[in-house]
Amino acid sequence: MNYSEMSKKFNLHSWSAQKALEPLEIVKAEGIYFWDKDGKKYADMSAQLVNSNLGHGNRALIDAIKDQVEKIPFIGPGYAIDVRSEAAKAIVEFSGLKGAKVFFTNAGAESNENAIKICKSFTGKWKFLSMYRSYHGSTFGASELTGEPRRFIAEPGVPGFYHFEGPYPYRAPSQVSFKNEADITEYYLDLLHNAIKREGPDMIAGIFLETVVGSNGVLVPPKGYMKGVRELCTKYKIMMVCDEVMAGFYRTGTKFAFHQFDITPDLVTFAKGSTCGYVPLGGVIVTKKIANHFDENKLFNGLTYNAHPVGCAVAVAAIKEYERLGIPGNVKKMGKVLAEILEGFQSKHKCVGQVRYIGLFSQIELVKDKKTKEAFSTPETAKIVGKLLKKGFATYNSENGIMVAPPLTITEEELRKNMEIFDKVLSELDKH
Repeated sequence: MNYSEMSKKFNLHSWSAQKALEPLEIVKAEGIYFWDKDGKKYADMSAQLVNSNLGHGNRALIDAIKDQVEKIPFIGPGYAIDVRSEAAKAIVEFSGLKGAKVFFTNAGAESNENAIKICKSFTGKWKFLSMYRSYHGSTFGASELTGEPRRFIAEPGVPGFYHFEGPYPYRAPSQVSFKNEADITEYYLDLLHNAIKREGPDMIAGIFLETVVGSNGVLVPPKGYMKGVRELCTKYKIMMVCDEVMAGFYRTGTKFAFHQFDITPDLVTFAKGSTCGYVPLGGVIVTKKIANHFDENKLFNGLTYNAHPVGCAVAVAAIKEYERLGIPGNVKKMGKVLAEILEGFQSKHKCVGQVRYIGLFSQIELVKDKKTKEAFSTPETAKIVGKLLKKGFATYNSENGIMVAPPLTITEEELRKNMEIFDKVLSELDKH
């Protein structure tokens, strides 16, 4: 039986025109690798959708699923059970936000949807700001938060969602020049401040930011930017929401990416790395002042699978595994190796406009001319991703950027070996 053909016949595949698809039939996965039906081996250099942080085949996560299914596979969210309580405690402690509570969901989009409702309930306000180059999910409210073209299908949408330009100095208007990083921070904070004043701070419930922008470029905030956003939110009584769906759980080197910037957000949304893709789970962490609000005010948020026992069991196991496997130290070491390789690519290759990275979270931006910064088109970049895949390097692109974000368990040998594949493909691209 050809499962690839069956998949095309019965499945609708996301973000794709279906006729042109030829999905690989995958039969095995272990560590940072997976294999197709013909036995070909692929390095998972984007950790699937930047969620397989602990790689494939982790026994502790598998056993957590089996044990929980045998014990209590499901019980409604109104009941207290051991793993539900343990997972909430573990996530709150992982966040470092004292007095916080967590509302569990099933995925990142649901986390952001529920964060929207919590912000509205807590503040009594109804407008939201988020960056143009951002992705917060594909459900209706999350699509409205999303700033890139994947939001278009949801438009015209729910009123109250507005976008601003976040830090992306490489693509700043040609008339704008920066002397230093402080200039970059000041410029983009001014743009945000102007957006707040235009939309009316007395109507803005929350500002959503991917703490480090993910698929839209791995855009690391310049020094002082996140603190500046925090100050604006505090000044205008706006909730600061850090979307950590992709950047959380040591992807950037710290437990959550907001820990890199010495700030305290009001809400934190998470998903991917909480269970590393073994089962779905996401959530919203709210700080003490918001949690206390719901002591007397009804929480109008609910999901059949809120705090699903199996998801909670895996989250508890995953947090233990991050420590047992020494993931913080490995991300620190491998992040330096990855940075060295990427900087080498930028110096060596005519087609590499810029590389951006933090921890094991990086993107390579491809250009046709370094001086003009003319970008490769999305279809052209997708073809390059296809060439990488044929050589055993699996990842994905967003516009002219190619993601490099392998499982956090990767070794130096594995990292260097597979980045050599990328190096060769870039060399071929330089020639043409």
